[in-house]
Amino acid sequence: MASKAISLRLPEQMATELAAIARTQDVPVSEAVRQAVENYIASRYADKDFRQRLKKHLEEEVKMLERLAK
Repeated sequence: MASKAISLRLPEQMATELAAIARTQDVPVSEAVRQAVENYIASRYADKDFRQRLKKHLEEEVKMLERLAK
C-alpha cells in the first residue's frame, strides 16, 4: 500500500506524552500516531450519527458537482 507523508503540529505537552507512550510500547512515534488515527477512523465508522452526516455531506457534494458539470 502506498503511503503519504504528512506534517503534524502538536502542543509540546502532547508531543512529550506521545513520545513517552511510544517508547513504552517500543514503537516509533509514527506508528503510535498511525494506530491512533486508525482507531479514530474506526470509531467514526462505528458512529451511526457520523455515518448519517457523511451520507448527507456526500449527497450535497454530488448535487453541487452535477450543477457544476452542466
